[in-house]
Amino acid sequence: MNISNIEWIEKLNCLTDLHVHLDGSLSLESVRHLCGMQNIEAGDDAELSAKLSVSSDCKNLNEYLEKFEFPLQLLQTREAVKYSVCQLVKEQEEQGVIYSEIRFAPQLHTRKGLPQQEIVEAACEGLDESRKYWKSYSCHNLILCCMRSDDNKDANMETVRLAALYAERGRGVVAADLAGAEGLYATDTFADVFRDAVQRGVPFTIHAGEAAGAESVECALNFQAVRIGHGVRSTENPLIMQELADRETALELCPTSNLNTKIYETIENYPIQQLMNKGIKVTVNTDNMMVSNTTEARELALVADTFNMEKKDVKQLIMNGVEAAFTTEGIKNRLRARVETQFAKVAGIRG
Repeated sequence: MNISNIEWIEKLNCLTDLHVHLDGSLSLESVRHLCGMQNIEAGDDAELSAKLSVSSDCKNLNEYLEKFEFPLQLLQTREAVKYSVCQLVKEQEEQGVIYSEIRFAPQLHTRKGLPQQEIVEAACEGLDESRKYWKSYSCHNLILCCMRSDDNKDANMETVRLAALYAERGRGVVAADLAGAEGLYATDTFADVFRDAVQRGVPFTIHAGEAAGAESVECALNFQAVRIGHGVRSTENPLIMQELADRETALELCPTSNLNTKIYETIENYPIQQLMNKGIKVTVNTDNMMVSNTTEARELALVADTFNMEKKDVKQLIMNGVEAAFTTEGIKNRLRARVETQFAKVAGIRG
């Protein structure tokens, strides 16, 4: 990695991360704390890292998903969820991320009998507590994920209901999502869930065009998804790329994650420039900070280095994150101003 890009990007205190999973982003410090809370043996750092992060020779998405099992075991109590949300925001702020949307699937945290609503309440409490780490210009929110499966429609409907309820209460829940094994459970089988989201006025993003092709992105657009999680395989159909551009639907790109899961063999094959050249609004995100051993700054530096981007291009990627955020215009104005002042100060770019 070009040291000059990572050096100046890591100095920025104006980054956004729209696509970051709670269970895939627990730091070693957080996992050790959660193990201590629950009297679970954590092992040394090497053992713990092997449980939580993929190696460079990760073979596929299935191997990648195995890394979520241990953190999910730890996230089955209110206290654990509350702590983890607060701690993740703290770590994001330390890394220069001033706006994020942390996503999680409440139905995956009910193994010990807690209802989804208690899990969501705990996450909101963690978000409230994290405010002590926010800067005057910061904002962090939550996205509730429905899951792809063949027997969980009721659970998904409950997730959408809770997204509407907690958005109405102003607790920091700003959207819903659909995550899970896209290759096994086609997007078009979840029409009822997102019809309900539309009726309830819940905006949503959908993981699509990652493990499945452009047809999955097309389906998500037909459901009225405001953003697309990943969406890289929309390049397989020029008509879908045109529709993304025409609708100004943002893609939540996660480069390192897509390399880990072997959607692309090398970063040089990653289609970010192809998407940008088609006029599609792309954002760059971490996906899973611990599983992929990454940060928002590293993701931006990776694409900037690989594709010889100028500083103004990096600024545009960050601004795209601001524009695509599920937040108010007032907060966006605050974030825009911060990006402008930071790029003037750190990168010498004005306007």
